[in-house]
Amino acid sequence: MTPLLFVGMIGALVALTLYFFATKAPILPPLISEHGQLIDDQIYLTLIITGAIFAIAQLGLAFLVYKYRHREGAKATYLLGSHKLEYTWSAATLVLFVGLNLMGQKVWAEMHLNEHPKPAIEVEVTGLQFKWYIRYPGKDGVFGRRDVNMINDAEGNFLGLDKTDPKGADDIVMGSLTVPVGVPVVMKIGSRDVIHNFGVRELRVKQDAVPGLAVYIPFKATQTGSYEVACMELCGYGHYQMRSQLNVVTMAEYTKFLADNAP
Repeated sequence: MTPLLFVGMIGALVALTLYFFATKAPILPPLISEHGQLIDDQIYLTLIITGAIFAIAQLGLAFLVYKYRHREGAKATYLLGSHKLEYTWSAATLVLFVGLNLMGQKVWAEMHLNEHPKPAIEVEVTGLQFKWYIRYPGKDGVFGRRDVNMINDAEGNFLGLDKTDPKGADDIVMGSLTVPVGVPVVMKIGSRDVIHNFGVRELRVKQDAVPGLAVYIPFKATQTGSYEVACMELCGYGHYQMRSQLNVVTMAEYTKFLADNAP
């Protein structure tokens, strides 16, 4: 490959990258959650900064390739480089990396550290090779007791529900997640076997489901529709089929859903 051809390829790559930024080409799926805008803003900020660095670095490479390309009869020279420059750009990279992480901490804290909204609909999300099980507390708003010793797959008691607990008599267990639009929801995410990952791209939610650990994730859906729930953690040979559905409906439809599926 000739130096000029290589320079042209780099220029075309940079131009294509800048084109996507200039035209604001959509790179993320539609947003349907209240908190998701903070995540999108952080992603785009990171892409703008790293994209600018990428363009400058590639144009610098193209310039050096062109300036120091092979010429007939030219004598090669050896450069030792500059330790000061290496220290400078290494320090700048560290500051930039830490700075972006500190800025993203606000987004993380909004979901994990702040007090959950009240009142809110609470649901349990449990991963089990290779399905998702969603439990609703029923009319009383209280979950029944669970006991690992009561797990019986043959009888369909995959979650170990204590059927003698009156608080759990109206609990609803489904294979998909249904929530009302515009209402705060808090998911209690866990796993019964291995590490899974509950992910809904449109919600901007992606959370590991860890055995023995309950992680609470709040969200508020802003748009009705059906969206894919995927396991985003390699969890075994059937990982590819561990999918479910998020259905965002009106409050009237949600009330009817609970009534239709009540025990």
